[in-house]
Amino acid sequence: MVLENVPRRLSAGVGNSNDQTRRHNLSTILTLLHHNGAQTRAQLTGLTVLNRSTIGALVAELSDRGLAYETEPFDSGRVGRPSPVVHANEDVVAITVNPDVDAITIGVVGLGGALHRLERHELSAVPTVADAVALVGSVVGAFRTELGASVRIVGVGIAVPGLVNSREGVVALAPHLGWHDEPLVEPFADALGLPVRVGNDAALATIAESLFGAGRGVTDLVYLNGSASGIGGGVLSGGVMLRGTQGYAAELGHTLVNSSGIQCHCGKRGCLETEVNLGRLLAVVGRETSGPDEIDALIAGVPDARREIERQLDVLALAIGTFVSIFNPESIVLGGFLGSLFEADPDRLRAAVDALSFTGLSHPVRLERAQLRSRLLTTGAAELVFADLLADPAGTVF
Repeated sequence: MVLENVPRRLSAGVGNSNDQTRRHNLSTILTLLHHNGAQTRAQLTGLTVLNRSTIGALVAELSDRGLAYETEPFDSGRVGRPSPVVHANEDVVAITVNPDVDAITIGVVGLGGALHRLERHELSAVPTVADAVALVGSVVGAFRTELGASVRIVGVGIAVPGLVNSREGVVALAPHLGWHDEPLVEPFADALGLPVRVGNDAALATIAESLFGAGRGVTDLVYLNGSASGIGGGVLSGGVMLRGTQGYAAELGHTLVNSSGIQCHCGKRGCLETEVNLGRLLAVVGRETSGPDEIDALIAGVPDARREIERQLDVLALAIGTFVSIFNPESIVLGGFLGSLFEADPDRLRAAVDALSFTGLSHPVRLERAQLRSRLLTTGAAELVFADLLADPAGTVF
């Protein structure tokens, strides 16, 4: 089962006391621990509606499989025997890869969202697939030595800025990278000797932010991510990711916002990602590239950037107003440099969205900056890897 292709809710759900559904119950427990953090056995009993003996047996099996462990509880001062605390095993990890036009970011994420490593390797030229495989192979080799024998790697998740056929493991089109019909699974799997999954970066970021960030607990949201490769999007509707027939839904960066604007690589003029654009923003501050955590300080430190910031915010509001009318979300989450734009003048964006949205729909919508920041895509790519393990802890071999 691959996360990108299954229309399943992201939450753990509740348990089932049927013996034949033991695997479902193991999945429920491990998913709760992974997404919600350590829980006492008593808390797991309350969350899953399973009895204490069943919880004890499930925790014991997850521990035997090396997927969870228990610690002594803090002294709460209560009378009676305290309930042990159950943790997802953070030494069960995913390798994550995010190639972009100016850098390749490589990370190691453990169960429970523990970030073990995160390295951004800046590039002098747009990477080919072979370039990416060679760099990742070298870095992961070093990671394996540093992490030690106790760490078990589930697989590799690759978050690509482009159209991705996750079922086939092929990048249909990543125009900024110059990748067209590029199979990624086979070369990365051969180089690393690990299972590989690949997905669209913005879709994976949507999942990450909904599970661990600003979208936690929200079932209907629109996520927009801005990077050097343009603007990508993801839509969560009723707790399920919007996929489309081929898995290419929510290419929101190609929403028309200016019919007489700049020509986009897709062939149209005035797409959102040509008008709200990191390169145009950096040009005003005299930079060609910028790390994801530098943009706030860059645009705040250059007074001349104000006019460009306001122009881009007004165009972004036009697009968001359209998304509000189409998807009727509870929340709009902005990541990457879009989060920096929002932070520069949140009141301007909120007012413009209210003015440009269908009457009555914009007011309840929350506009928020992504919370995961530089680890967003790393967390999303890890979820792609962990999907099979969380769905069936008893049936996954690694």
